[in-house]
Amino acid sequence: MQTRFTPSQLEDPAIREADGIFRSCVHCGFCQATCPTYVLLGDELDSPRGRIYLIKDMLERDAPPTPEVVTHIDRCLSCLACVTTCPSSVDYMHLVDLARARIERTYTRPWRERLPRWFFAAVLPRPTLTRVALRFGRGARRVRAVFPAAIRAALDLMPARVPTARGQAGTHPARGARRLRVALLQGCVQSVLDPAITDAAIGILTRHGCDVIVSPNASCCGALAHHLGRTRAARRQAIRTLRAWTGAAGDRGFDAFVTTASGCGTMLKDYGHLLSSSARFAAVAKEVAGKSRDITEVLAGLGLDAHAPEPLTVAYHAPCSLRNGQKIDALPRRLLAEAGFAVVEPDEPHLCCGSAGTYNLLQPAIAAELGRRKADALGRTGAAVVAAGNIGCITQIAAYADLPVVHPVSLLDWATGGARPAALGGPVGA
Repeated sequence: MQTRFTPSQLEDPAIREADGIFRSCVHCGFCQATCPTYVLLGDELDSPRGRIYLIKDMLERDAPPTPEVVTHIDRCLSCLACVTTCPSSVDYMHLVDLARARIERTYTRPWRERLPRWFFAAVLPRPTLTRVALRFGRGARRVRAVFPAAIRAALDLMPARVPTARGQAGTHPARGARRLRVALLQGCVQSVLDPAITDAAIGILTRHGCDVIVSPNASCCGALAHHLGRTRAARRQAIRTLRAWTGAAGDRGFDAFVTTASGCGTMLKDYGHLLSSSARFAAVAKEVAGKSRDITEVLAGLGLDAHAPEPLTVAYHAPCSLRNGQKIDALPRRLLAEAGFAVVEPDEPHLCCGSAGTYNLLQPAIAAELGRRKADALGRTGAAVVAAGNIGCITQIAAYADLPVVHPVSLLDWATGGARPAALGGPVGA
């Protein structure tokens, strides 16, 4: 793809990066077959190739985007299926992130869009505020019609019951000889909606010889703000997490930085890029990114002595951030199968469930269509339970499916001596 940036524009590192990405695109259109919005809407501008043209034009003109451009960029899920499909390895992830940051800086949205975006960016990264908002939301459901569509979508996705807050922060020593020392990210939204996932991770890791350190100051990785185009806020949250884990002097001797939410994992593994311009934090960010691991990667390295407590057919949903963002596809299925569960995969496993961070809140109509399509595909497998390694996917699928939805680590913890997952009838609060 040809570009027409001026020499002065190319002095901007972000524009230079975008220019290289544009030039790697060969217009082949392979991305369209796996793009959820193109599959649903059939509009070229709602495909990666179409969005690349829109972003290129916006940046070359160096002018605020038009409402049309904002609409089509907003509709992108950042599922990164296009990146997995692309034969030219176009770095669409960083390109659309750059576009969202430009939109956030230069475009004035109508207040009914600004309000929920501000609310989600301010509340969701803070577990205490999220818990307060969920309590308020129970009453707000009675007057949901007065709220913008995004807030109504959030009210509709609220769980019937919010689990009791856990005291998970601190050091959880290995049982027996120590094999690894790891830092475990609780996750901002996950720590409120399903803290039992962190319980399961702590249980299985300590049972297999890991010291697990959970810092109270490392909850949000910055992904929510980043995908809303709020790059400065994302960097601040990333730096807070880095400081919590490594302090001022750098690495505190962790073998891995572990996540159970694949969206967080993709963000952590990109810290080197996010903070590359920081003189103070670039090196430690690159170090943490290099040691960041999804929980399944760590468990595979430990080798599990796992035996399914009962016959159970599990439909595995691959979160986009795991399959496309981290390139981890078969590993979770393999671990579940090796533990003795019968693992099946739905039709169209590459299609996003519609969660995508705050997408199911900000684009509720498209997200609902994707959620129903995913739930139908999972239901047709005949499985008894769905496993998905991301809290967003778990919440989204549970809203549309008639099956219980759990994290793979919850099943694996159960298969190695932990509690039966609550969604399967285990103890409440387990």
